[in-house]
Amino acid sequence: MMKTKPSIYSNVNILNSLAGLLIIFITVSGCKSGTGEKDNQYTAPAANDDYFQEIGSQIGLDFVHSIGNGTEHLNNIVESSGGGASFLDFDKDGFIDLFLSNGTWIDGFSHGEKPAEPTHNYLYRNKGDGTYEDVSRKAGIDNPAYSMGAAIGDYNNDSYPDIYICNYGANVLYRNEGNGKFTDVTKKAGVAGLKECSIGAVWFDYDLDGFLDLYVGNYLNFDPEYKYYYAPDGFPGPMAYDAEADYLYHNNGDGTFTDVTREMGIIDIDGRAMGVGAVDYDDDGYMDIYVANDHTLNYLWHNDEGKKFTDRGTMSGTAFSQAGEATVSMSVDFADYNNDGLMDMFVSDDTYCSLYQNLGNGVFADRSYPAGIAMAAGQFVGWTSSFVDYDNDGDADIFKTNGALKHLYGHEDQLFDNLGDGKFRDISNSLGSYFHEEYVGRGACLGDYDNDGDFDIYIANLNSRGMFLRNNKGNQNNWLMIDLEGTTCNRDAIGTRVKIISGGKAQISQQKGPTGYLSQNDHRMHFGLGKSEMVESIEIKWPSGKTQVIENTRANQLLSVKEPK
Repeated sequence: MMKTKPSIYSNVNILNSLAGLLIIFITVSGCKSGTGEKDNQYTAPAANDDYFQEIGSQIGLDFVHSIGNGTEHLNNIVESSGGGASFLDFDKDGFIDLFLSNGTWIDGFSHGEKPAEPTHNYLYRNKGDGTYEDVSRKAGIDNPAYSMGAAIGDYNNDSYPDIYICNYGANVLYRNEGNGKFTDVTKKAGVAGLKECSIGAVWFDYDLDGFLDLYVGNYLNFDPEYKYYYAPDGFPGPMAYDAEADYLYHNNGDGTFTDVTREMGIIDIDGRAMGVGAVDYDDDGYMDIYVANDHTLNYLWHNDEGKKFTDRGTMSGTAFSQAGEATVSMSVDFADYNNDGLMDMFVSDDTYCSLYQNLGNGVFADRSYPAGIAMAAGQFVGWTSSFVDYDNDGDADIFKTNGALKHLYGHEDQLFDNLGDGKFRDISNSLGSYFHEEYVGRGACLGDYDNDGDFDIYIANLNSRGMFLRNNKGNQNNWLMIDLEGTTCNRDAIGTRVKIISGGKAQISQQKGPTGYLSQNDHRMHFGLGKSEMVESIEIKWPSGKTQVIENTRANQLLSVKEPK
């Protein structure tokens, strides 16, 4: 174990808070530039009394999701799947940018009138002043595709995050060139798939060779000509179509990947994958995979020391809900919500959702009902869900987007406050006017866009304008963010386990890739500290096996830590 002083082994940056700026909102209209992006200038509005204030259109986030057709209703299950949202710092300037997946018109698939201009995915650059600018065309990621999830990861270890996009049709891998532009390297990399309907994907290093591998969750073999259904249902559900098998791609370290799905024991016969995530749930040093499947049992692929995967979903208690049902599972996220040192899981679905408490020895118990989540969640159809310490009090709360399955009917989104005794309470209505409105929520990403110490939220709404919630009050408590960089392990340090002790209270977390539904959160690890002004100890266990300890770190800063050689 290596003990380290922050001033020697880590680059400490105290970032200026933007939360207290009293700025009057001004919009200056402008023309379109030669790059095709808007020249409009925006200014972040002053904080109001809401805990979460919706400010998206005021800061330049004018994205409107499209299901690809000219109608005002859903025509099939692929359109219902929606789009995701991902935070990433693509230009490495210290401010998180935003990638948004979008649908588009497809002949033989889409209904209604074909739009004059095809829709595309979007990339918004964080300007560092509380506003964003559209750089989609300039960056070269504006090619039309029917996209759903995205996975952000530095697959070639050049320090710049790359983007893998899950599509209805061939998937796409964009390599970040480090100059503000991306290059489509899908063909060389060999990760396009066979034109399946891919929903979500996750980067992780399953064999600890220092390069990020890729798990792709495939949904179902959609037939646009198939019309048999009961009229009240609107269109055929997922069980009307055959499942499509998932893929596991091994990173060869030279810009190419090898399909090792069956070789590694991933036998996916009847899973219709929605959300996928990776975590080392049993702390054996190897990251495992959880797949949230639609209407069928969920998978927990245990990583057998990088040599093979074994499905332990049923034996671990995480394949079904507490009622013993295979639910319409949408997303998964991981955190130690009860601070017992074990990584727990939350899986959102169309009913009561599942809060899986890790009991140790590879066994989980669904605590959704006794925790106070089930009844409140059961009123809505849940899509993305993420653990987040929204108020910096030192425990993991849960944010959840909601929206109807087969119609463009809105639901209110929810935030469950962790009460610290194994119970949660839905406090959404007290957090601001946004939570009183109904939207058709799908993906969402959480992160600190203004570097003021609390997590903000972008929500991707189906066939509608996305919403951006600025957190106005979370930094009234103290906090610490940690930006990890691997040297021997993968550059993103995915799989790193961090334990902090502050005010005598221990917290653990793991560096994760994509979680939730179709989305990815801020890559920087975030810890709420309550009223503590000092972190007595930070213990970092890198995937390479190295352990590093940093002592006596001040609160309210971003700590950049590089893996020691």
